[in-house]
Amino acid sequence: MNLSDIETQTAGPENPSLLKALERKTYLTFVLGDEVFAIDVQQVHEVLDFRDVTKIPGAPDFMRGIINLRGKVVPVVDMRLKFGMSETEKKISTCVIVMEVGRGENRTVIGALADAVREVFEFEPGQIEPPPRFGDKGRMDFIQAIGKRDDLFIIILNFNKAFSTDEVIMLGSTGEAPDERKEIAEMSGKTIVNSERASATGLETTARPCQNDNDS
Repeated sequence: MNLSDIETQTAGPENPSLLKALERKTYLTFVLGDEVFAIDVQQVHEVLDFRDVTKIPGAPDFMRGIINLRGKVVPVVDMRLKFGMSETEKKISTCVIVMEVGRGENRTVIGALADAVREVFEFEPGQIEPPPRFGDKGRMDFIQAIGKRDDLFIIILNFNKAFSTDEVIMLGSTGEAPDERKEIAEMSGKTIVNSERASATGLETTARPCQNDNDS
C-alpha cells in the first residue's frame, strides 16, 4: 500500500492491508480534553510551547491566530474547537504541534493546539482496529483507526481529512501573509521537537522532556 492510499483511506474489514500499514508507522500522541489522539510522526515538523498568538479578524472560531516561526507565518488551530469541544485553555502543558496538512497542491503548515503531548511510539501487531461505524461517515472520516495500548484507547487521526479543501486553502493563504503581519506575530516559545533535525528515534528522545499531562 502506497502513501497516498494511507492518506485517503479509513481502516476497516474491507482493507486489512491498511491496518498492517498503520501498524508500521511511528506516532506522536497528544491529549485533547480527556481523550488521547495519535498522528503519524512523519507529518510533524516540531512541537512548541504555547504562548500568545496574534488574532486575525474574521477568522473561523477554531483559528486562534498566527505565530511567527523563524520568519514564517503559521496559523494556529484550536483542535478542541475543531472537534466540537470547549476552547483550549493555556496551561503549562499546552503545546503547538507544527505539522503539514492537505493533499497534492493544497498542502500547508499549521500549528495544532493540544492540551499536552505524551510520547512517540509504535503500536504492536494487533493493537490497531477499525473505527466504529457512524451514521454520517463523512463527518467522522478523519478518524482513521483506533489503537489500544495499556488498556487505553487512542484515536488515530488522519489530519488530511480533518480539514476541508477550502479550510486548507484558507489556512494556507493566512500563512502567506504580508511582511507587516509577520512583524506583529509573536514567537510562541522554544522548540521541543524538531523532526527536520532528527529521525523518528531521535524525535522520541527529544519529545519525552516536554511538559505533558502527567507533569501538570
